[in-house]
Amino acid sequence: MISKRKCINRRTILGTAGIALLAGMVSVAPVRAADVTIPIIVKDTTSFYWQIVLAGARKAGKDLGVKVPELGAQAESDINGQISILENAVSGKPAAIVISPTEFKALGKPIDEAAKSVKIIGIDSAADSKSFTSFLTTDNVQGGRVAADGLAAAIKEKYGKAEGEVALITALPGVGSLDQRAKGFKEQLAAKYPDLKLIADKVADGQATTGLNITTDLITANPNLRGIFTSNLIMAQGAGQAIAENKAQDKIKVIGFDSDEKLVKFLSNGTLAGLIVQDPYRMGYDGIKTALAASKGEKTEANVDTGANLITKANMNEARAQELLNPKLD
Repeated sequence: MISKRKCINRRTILGTAGIALLAGMVSVAPVRAADVTIPIIVKDTTSFYWQIVLAGARKAGKDLGVKVPELGAQAESDINGQISILENAVSGKPAAIVISPTEFKALGKPIDEAAKSVKIIGIDSAADSKSFTSFLTTDNVQGGRVAADGLAAAIKEKYGKAEGEVALITALPGVGSLDQRAKGFKEQLAAKYPDLKLIADKVADGQATTGLNITTDLITANPNLRGIFTSNLIMAQGAGQAIAENKAQDKIKVIGFDSDEKLVKFLSNGTLAGLIVQDPYRMGYDGIKTALAASKGEKTEANVDTGANLITKANMNEARAQELLNPKLD
């Protein structure tokens, strides 16, 4: 039998928590990764491209044990909506935030403000801000250059030489990634393909119907047109539809940007000459992975190029091309 004095001494040495542990009455659990929340804010939750980004983010969340709320507007043009989503996300005190800014200038100050409270990881498109802890994106200028190379090759294959009239269709004004693609495309034409003349530089409103109408007008007004570069998925859909309806695929070569089921079909049947395909799954996955590292104070790369790839009918069945064209959305 333990004396009262010995019992008091034992309590003094161990303390109340120590006795509770000895008795198996309580346990001390470390903070779990599942307690960490990292929202991802995309431009548009409805398009195939952003669904791939979100699939990558979900997989990272599962692998890393992190909660990943998926946030975004219903359209890329909803700038105010994204600002409100960002402000609400910050108020939830997450470990970090991953965001693809909808518009370069408009999102600059909101991101600066958000970064005062939480680490901000950018993906896909830039904003007028120096507050990103890390930024993961396609080198969109290089993507535009690759598009120019692909268009020149397609025209040369058809006509024997990379020469003639070409056009550019940009989906929306003021979007950093789209402006950079247009810049790279035009720079590459000037530097490498002086016989390809840019006769039209159109800016649309983000709607596939507008892309269709612009392309139809270009076909009608420019009988010597030989090529078109469309700077995003929606414009490629519209342009592809116009080419198909006008049966112009043998005459006019179109290079699109990004992919979905419709564009893959256009590529396989020759309506489109090529697609510049990014790696949105990697952006989503590595965006969350980088955000988690940043939230722990670990060193992260300031800028990460996730790559741009030219896929044509000739190489679309190769393993890497299939991986990019048909990503898993589980």
